[in-house]
Amino acid sequence: MKVIVVDDHPFARVAMRTLLENAGFTITHEVDDGANALKLIKRYKPDVVILDVDIPTISGIEVVERLRRNLFTGIIIVVSAKNELFYGKQSADAGANGFVGKKEGVKHILSAINAAQNGYSYFPFTSTKFIESHPSEQDKLEQLSAQEVRVMRYLLNGLDMVTIASKMGISNKTVSTYKGRLMEKLECKSLIDLYSFGNRNNIS
Repeated sequence: MKVIVVDDHPFARVAMRTLLENAGFTITHEVDDGANALKLIKRYKPDVVILDVDIPTISGIEVVERLRRNLFTGIIIVVSAKNELFYGKQSADAGANGFVGKKEGVKHILSAINAAQNGYSYFPFTSTKFIESHPSEQDKLEQLSAQEVRVMRYLLNGLDMVTIASKMGISNKTVSTYKGRLMEKLECKSLIDLYSFGNRNNIS
């Protein structure tokens, strides 16, 4: 099976390449950003795409959304070192076949691919530790719409309203509306509160 690996961390790419090649997969390309990933996937049509959530130009979640909108039928496994429950759900909603937390070890990528090959999903929707730590905050996160999540992640990455509007192809006023809604849902009164929320829940 042909695989394209998308991650901006060289050591992570090496670890995934070694794991997959030892299991008999062929890594046709490695790429470190979302825009180039979309081009390569469209051109070479791999059987499997492994990609990180946090990659430059276009996030991993947005790459998954665009691939599924363009009717890509291959297996997509998202990986991240951040909040597994939150990003696992984001990945599932976007159309990925599975999510693997880097803290658990990249070896689980093979289990995720195997599950997808057999028609099953592979997501960490039973993160007991997180649920016990911040149950009410997880509930708040689940209230956010896809667009509100996108604005939140841009804000947590330090982008201003004008830049966010440009990246999302919407007006500054619409960004402001999304920001107001997400701040209300998360009960954050300022950006400092939002940064604290993001750090506390391993999202930023």
